Amino acid sequence: MRAFAMPLPEMRNRRVPGRAPRRTDNKVSHRVTSIILAAALAAVACAPLSRTAALPDAPRAWPEPPAPARIVYVRSFSRPQDLGITKGLFQRLGEFFVGRDDVRLVRPMAVVAWGDDLVFVADPGAKGVHRFDLAKGRHHLIRREGGAPLPSPVGLALGVHGEAYVTDSALGQVFVIRPGAKAAAALALAATLAQPTGIALDPATGRLYVVDTANHEVKIFTPDGALHATFGRRGTGDGEFNYPTMIWRDVGGRLFVADSLNFRTQMFDAAGRPLGKFGKLGDATGDLARPKGVATDRFGHVYVVDSMFHALQVFDTEGRLLLHIGSQGRAPGEFWLPTGVYVGAQDKIYVADTHNRRVQVFRYVGSEP
Repeated sequence: MRAFAMPLPEMRNRRVPGRAPRRTDNKVSHRVTSIILAAALAAVACAPLSRTAALPDAPRAWPEPPAPARIVYVRSFSRPQDLGITKGLFQRLGEFFVGRDDVRLVRPMAVVAWGDDLVFVADPGAKGVHRFDLAKGRHHLIRREGGAPLPSPVGLALGVHGEAYVTDSALGQVFVIRPGAKAAAALALAATLAQPTGIALDPATGRLYVVDTANHEVKIFTPDGALHATFGRRGTGDGEFNYPTMIWRDVGGRLFVADSLNFRTQMFDAAGRPLGKFGKLGDATGDLARPKGVATDRFGHVYVVDSMFHALQVFDTEGRLLLHIGSQGRAPGEFWLPTGVYVGAQDKIYVADTHNRRVQVFRYVGSEP
């Protein structure tokens, strides 16, 4: 039975002879509207919350037993609900009228985390940056002012006050998402970027290191946007690049750059002077095919995401392979063309598992070297 039947067409304008047209009583109209709204609120409030769980936690550890565990799987997430972020009443009320809005990661490329309470994921598939605020139980998809999309956000770096810097390779710009902001603000930089990808911040000086992939170089900007220095050019020698992608700054100030089509990782000091390199093209464990994300932990381990190998490989700074995690698949610890990696608080390791449309979280549990 229909809840509200419309009057038949021939009855809508029918008048009784000799009687004046009847006016619509506004109070009655408002009362009916209130009843409809109240019924909708009740229906939404009573409806079960939609939860699409992440892959269940699994007792996975690397290396495999009986060897002592060094890295353990923690969880994965694709949707706000996977992190315990539920939809508010008014959001569910809106879905009651216009349909369900299923928010999820589409093509995550980079991830950073501010403690355990704030996670940013750059997602070109969603044309924005997801901000998961676990402390407040909120999720926002951050775009530009006026809702304009970020067509290709691919790199992320955290600031010292919880802000996030993001590169957009299609727009050739760097943006900042300040705490509580609903939109990303463009930074005024005194240099043209052809294809910005990786980005890192020096918290002591405020300098930004931006990888310009198409120009095979890294540009260093001061906090006011001035170009401080540039290092790198196309080539295969020390300090030269062939389509570099991501960059990481460790606590000691060293820079690690994924020199993707030279199939290696290079290390530099803060001024861009070469300190070392490791990696070579091959198909054996420890070789590199498409190194993308790179990060280090407080113990000096170097984590390299290899997109072609669907793997996370762990090295020391001399390039010796310490551990290999992954193969192509959807189970915990398996990947499909992963891209970014971030090491945060409590030795947590976040991997942007791009074509599995999720972020996987691991933790280093081994002893200090």
